[in-house]
Amino acid sequence: MKYDTFYTDLLCIGAGLAGERVAVEAAANGFETILLSLVPPRRSHSCAAEGGMQAALGNCAMGQGDSPDVHFEDTVKGSDWGCDQEVARIFADTAPVAVREAAHWGIPWNRVVGGPATYFKGGKQFEAIEPQENHGLITARAFGGTAKWRTCYTADGTGHTLLYTLDNKVTELGVAVHDRVEAISLIHDGTNCIGCVARDLKTGGLRVYLAKATLIATGGYGRLYSETTNTVINDGGGHICALDTGIVPFGNPEAVQFHPTGVVPTNILVTEGCRGDGGTLLDVNEERFMHVYEPEKAELASRDVVSRWMMYHIEQGKGVPSPYGDHLWLDIRHLGEKHITTKLREVYDLCRHFLGVNPIYELIPVRPCQHYSMGGMRTNADGAAYGLKGLFSAGESACWDMHGFNRLGGNSLAETIVGGRHIGQKVAEYLKGAEANFDTQVVAKAVAQDAERIQRLIQGADGNENVFAIKNAMQEVMMERVGIFRNGDDLQKAVDELQEIYARAKKIGLASNGVGANPELALAIKMQGMVRLAICVAYGALMRTESRGCHARDDFTARNDRDWLNRTLAYWPDLEADLPVLEYEEASQQMPLPPGDRGYGKVEIIPMDAAKED
Repeated sequence: MKYDTFYTDLLCIGAGLAGERVAVEAAANGFETILLSLVPPRRSHSCAAEGGMQAALGNCAMGQGDSPDVHFEDTVKGSDWGCDQEVARIFADTAPVAVREAAHWGIPWNRVVGGPATYFKGGKQFEAIEPQENHGLITARAFGGTAKWRTCYTADGTGHTLLYTLDNKVTELGVAVHDRVEAISLIHDGTNCIGCVARDLKTGGLRVYLAKATLIATGGYGRLYSETTNTVINDGGGHICALDTGIVPFGNPEAVQFHPTGVVPTNILVTEGCRGDGGTLLDVNEERFMHVYEPEKAELASRDVVSRWMMYHIEQGKGVPSPYGDHLWLDIRHLGEKHITTKLREVYDLCRHFLGVNPIYELIPVRPCQHYSMGGMRTNADGAAYGLKGLFSAGESACWDMHGFNRLGGNSLAETIVGGRHIGQKVAEYLKGAEANFDTQVVAKAVAQDAERIQRLIQGADGNENVFAIKNAMQEVMMERVGIFRNGDDLQKAVDELQEIYARAKKIGLASNGVGANPELALAIKMQGMVRLAICVAYGALMRTESRGCHARDDFTARNDRDWLNRTLAYWPDLEADLPVLEYEEASQQMPLPPGDRGYGKVEIIPMDAAKED
């Protein structure tokens, strides 16, 4: 068959913040770079990030005394000691450099205004004096799970400003952008990754991209769930490509974060900046409750903790009834019109346009929903994938692994820039000594396999199962059985049901003709892969018999550092199998901060040196 072939030094699959930041580093070092994107880069999901990025600058009054050491400690505690502490240290040390570099490129960070300032905590107003000598320096706001204010922001459109600025940098450096193109498989010889097979979403034609180094930066897999803040393009496409090699492991698939404030019923995110700026959570009686469960942190405990207490409070009969299920209220009215229409202007707009609610005067209906994937393609500290030379990953698609089992708010946006910068430098170092050998037989075989499976779908050669019905069934199982609260019975049922859905996914037939720009075919191509990802999440959760961060089990309530201070690695070497192969590795080779109490959340720990009978 005929197909177009493109050659480059670096192929970046995904053109959000992480992909573009790696591309900028490679291009600045003189390497030819191509960015593949499902959508125009400025429409990547990174654009939806609102609240800010963490970096220990210590410029504002409530951030004084902050340092990379404090940031490192907050990150490790936030991960519930599930992160790689070497990576967390690289991240915390580099974040201040990266945020100032972004300012140099044009990010209009909010700045310190010297003199008296007011802020809110727990719905009450307080005063602080901003140092005059810091007037004009980058300021910060409070976010959950942090000891200091360190989340740098541009109102509540930080992802937007970062992405537009980086995209300008990409253009300036001459990086080629191929948008409306989707990678559907990696090309490799079992040892080296040499690129990918991709599909032109406008024409349906196949392409081959061959590169000395390939980066996956396709974001998360939130669309495995029915209620998610993720956009429709966050369906795990990059994870599928990596997992389907049978060589690259899916790290910590069970680590799925639920954000406390998805609006009801649309599940659009309302930034943690609302609570960081002093917003409060209210129940059906319009009374605060988080301070009862978390006296010190209250609404600003980490996301996993707040989400669990919200759902617990609803289960106690304190939710607000609605046609879309019970919810709670987010109250930012006391922040005032000026604050809401400037520093929270996107929240102001989305509430009015999508809910018909004016947050200056009205309460915002919220409920936890799936938000972020801590799990991803497992890499080392340099961003290099396990198993295949020449393959890298960055951002949410990677298990780098600085988040462990819970990500702190503001650390994800920071990871795209900080991790992208660090990994981009390592990719550039790799490219300086890289030699390319593109085996035409390997390439032809990869294209032929993808062409054949597409033709079988179009012809209905394997059956006539409806792809949208399969997707809905998968999402329903994940939402009902692999959510905020987990237990062995539900997880086993989830695995069993997903295996049945996987069998159906092998019998998909199209209702359309599959020609041209066809969303049905695009989904059908990846549907088996999406169900495999879902099984990895459910099976990994079933096997992890403890509670750690976002992974909260009713039947194993303790964090078990004796048996489970490790990272799950899920492999799928045989696509005919209906379960992955699970292996485990130490969470941290280096552990300068030994496991302890997070300082919030329910504390029940089996220590590392506990006897088995305990």
